[in-house]
Amino acid sequence: MQQLGYLKETPSQTAGPYVHIGLTPNFCDITGVYDSDLGVAMVNDKTLGERITVTGRIFDGAGALVRDAVVEIWQADSAGLYNSPSEMRGAADPNFTGWGRCPTRAEDGVYSFETVKPGRVPFTDGRRQAPHITVWIVARGINIGLQTRMYFPEETEANAADPLLSRIEHRERVATMVATRDGAICHFDIHLQGPDETVFLDI
Repeated sequence: MQQLGYLKETPSQTAGPYVHIGLTPNFCDITGVYDSDLGVAMVNDKTLGERITVTGRIFDGAGALVRDAVVEIWQADSAGLYNSPSEMRGAADPNFTGWGRCPTRAEDGVYSFETVKPGRVPFTDGRRQAPHITVWIVARGINIGLQTRMYFPEETEANAADPLLSRIEHRERVATMVATRDGAICHFDIHLQGPDETVFLDI
C-alpha cells in the first residue's frame, strides 16, 4: 500500500484591497473593461413605481467607517415581481433591473442607489412578506459576503407580520433591519459588529 502524505491546511487570508478593482473598475479609474460599472443604473425614465434613494454607511466593530466596501442590492419591482428567469408569477417591469452595485466612497463611506420601493412578495409558504430590499456587503477582511435586508419604517403592519422578521428572537434587534425615511430618502446604516450590529442572514 502506498503511504499517503497528508497536506496541512492552507492558512486563511483576508480578501485584499481588490474588491473595487474587480467589481467596479471604472470607479477605480480602470477604463476600457465596461462602458460603465455593472449595476450602476437600476431605473430609467420609464420605470414604474415610487422612486426612492437608498443610502447609508457601513461601520466596523469599533465604530469606524468602512470606506472600501462594495454593496449590492436585489429586490422586486413595484408590483412585487422579480426580474429573473425563475419568476413564474408574471412579467416584471422591463425598465427596472432589480439589481444594483455601489462602492462606498473613500471620503465619507457613503453608498447610494436610485431605485423604486418594492412590492410585497410571497414567502416559501405563501405568506406575503413586507416590502424589503436584500443587501449584500463585501470588503477587505470579509471573506464571505454578508447578507441582510432593509425594510421600510412606514410598513408597520406588514413588518410585524413578516415571516422573516418574526423569527428574530431578540426583538430589539429588528430595528437594525429597518431604514429611516425622509421623503424619498431611505437611510440604512450597516454595523458589522458591536452593540448596534445589523442582523445578518445565513442563507
